[in-house]
Amino acid sequence: MISRKRSEELFTLAKTYFPGGVNSPVRAFRSVGGTPLFIKKGDGCILTDEDDNTFIDFCLSWGPMILGHNSNIVREKVWETIQNGTSFGAPTALENELAELILNNNRYIQKLRFVSSGTEAVMSAVRLARGYTGRDKILKFEGCYHGHVDSLLVKAGSGLVTFGNSSSAGVPKGLVNDTIVVPLNRIDLVEEAFKQFPGEIAAVIIEPIPANNGLLQVSKEFLFCLQCKAKKHGALLIFDEVISGFRVGFEGAAGLYSIQPDIVTYGKIIGGGFPVGAYGASTEIMSKVSPEGDVYQAGTLSGNPVAMSGGIAALGECLKPGFYEQLDAKTKRFTDSIELHARNKNYPFRIFRIGSIFWLAFTRNDIRAAEEIDPNGMEHFKKLHAFLLNEGVYFGPSGYEVGFISTAHTDEQLNKAAASITRGLDFVFQA
Repeated sequence: MISRKRSEELFTLAKTYFPGGVNSPVRAFRSVGGTPLFIKKGDGCILTDEDDNTFIDFCLSWGPMILGHNSNIVREKVWETIQNGTSFGAPTALENELAELILNNNRYIQKLRFVSSGTEAVMSAVRLARGYTGRDKILKFEGCYHGHVDSLLVKAGSGLVTFGNSSSAGVPKGLVNDTIVVPLNRIDLVEEAFKQFPGEIAAVIIEPIPANNGLLQVSKEFLFCLQCKAKKHGALLIFDEVISGFRVGFEGAAGLYSIQPDIVTYGKIIGGGFPVGAYGASTEIMSKVSPEGDVYQAGTLSGNPVAMSGGIAALGECLKPGFYEQLDAKTKRFTDSIELHARNKNYPFRIFRIGSIFWLAFTRNDIRAAEEIDPNGMEHFKKLHAFLLNEGVYFGPSGYEVGFISTAHTDEQLNKAAASITRGLDFVFQA
């Protein structure tokens, strides 16, 4: 067993400072048990904790570190910028540079606005959709997560097309009543929702690659139908690409599926490891944003020069020829080797994958909706997670979370991790 003595000491102290000892809930390890690891250092795909244990990392800060930790390219660009100061609350040329890099290589947006997180990007996109359409209601899908925005912390109610129920205390009922929740992959119920609330729905919001509740399977045909339904009924289509943006391709899922959303939100990779989010749309829609229009949104650290420089460095690498093809091939080799072992042993286990995003699932079935995830599989994941920590392999501490591959993962490291995972599966199913 690895030592967690120092992490345990730090966690005990942290619980006197923060609710549950953490500043984001899943970090508390409650789904997998034990003490959360306090990380001291990251290099490439290797994490080192405060007890000097090392791990091959597949969490990658929940996705942003597509180049791995402590990338020389990002670090040098940020260090160059930080010599001139860290925040001004005024425009800088770096904002123009990152915007130009994105917009010149993305067919799906014409203007954007930088914010400081994915949640802030989604919150602002929803407000923009309401302001642009003059409508109040939002249609979302069960199993998709859009950050801790009040009106989107909503789960399905008792009917197939319903106003949802709050999934968090502190969310006003009035906001919940403006959110309609529909099961994924049911275009008939999307049409039904528009019929029930004619002229009231401002936007349909979806993770085009739902990756916050497992890696759910959504077809290109379904997304295309959503685009058509939204347009038909005068609503906007919002793609939440906080995870998929710059991860499955530079243009995200919009580019992967060749589907034009009305508004797109970004986060994670866009900041190169720094807190950056963005939302973008056509020039016409973005003209509604203050100070040009009457949809107000502001932020003291929006367009922060240090964060902009991190994004410029990271996205510049993403634009290099073959970047995504190589990352996809590397991830496929890794996941295929593990799945082959599971098939040979006839384990109820699959790995779902899109690009360099993957999800370990204890099932034999396709998973197209959150309710199809077997909660018993979470007990298997709990055992696997503990086994892998002792093997020096780190995944996010929840069986509902996805894993990621970076350019920093070498074939040798991936082969080593795959061998640990296959031994872990043997342990789970044969113990």
